[in-house]
Amino acid sequence: MASQNKLVSIVIPVYNEEKTIEEIIRRVSAAKTLDYKKEIILVDDGSRDGTRAILQKYKDTHRVILQKVNRGKGAALRTGFKHAKGSIIIIQDADLEYNPDEYEKLLKPIIEDNADIVYGSRFVGGDVHRVLNYRHYLGNKVLTGISNLFSNLKLTDMETCYKVFKKDVLKGILLKSNRFGFEPEFTIKIAKKKYRIYEVGISYYGRTYEDGKHIGWKDGVNAIWCMLKYSIFD
Repeated sequence: MASQNKLVSIVIPVYNEEKTIEEIIRRVSAAKTLDYKKEIILVDDGSRDGTRAILQKYKDTHRVILQKVNRGKGAALRTGFKHAKGSIIIIQDADLEYNPDEYEKLLKPIIEDNADIVYGSRFVGGDVHRVLNYRHYLGNKVLTGISNLFSNLKLTDMETCYKVFKKDVLKGILLKSNRFGFEPEFTIKIAKKKYRIYEVGISYYGRTYEDGKHIGWKDGVNAIWCMLKYSIFD
């Protein structure tokens, strides 16, 4: 990838993650990004536990943005994107389900100028995966299948957190979804632009709803509506 801006922006939306936030910051800070430097952008989406107090400790070393009210993952990501200075952006959840040690293999197709966008798929490759609820797995597969019908892409994991892309991709799309509708909206809109999209197999350390997982069946219904909305009506 020919770029004089050898900086990766890692955008982390955060909501009520006081148990995991310091560990994910540690892991992201330690992660290697080939020969690119990295900046960490933490966007707190109106947390009501002790997350915001913890984040204050990092305001001198990372970009910390505190949203006044909870608006959702999509809104937090848009805020983070506005502050990103890197030529490449990585989306990182704060809940320890995804391993920052895999940044380099996610970045490689972009840095070698084979891809504009890379999805980290939980459903391809032989990496370690926690065994969890089958219905949640099936829901992800159904949503990805419906997304593929609308987008004409052949993805295996539309809902993955790990979406890595050239910052210039954002110039060609207008993102609107405030909550988990970000995932299908982003996918539908990049498909329309004919970007070069790759998938890379990743590991997955999923958590249960008892552990604090935020997404539920209502978000699945909303994802389908977003696919209709952004593929047909938008």
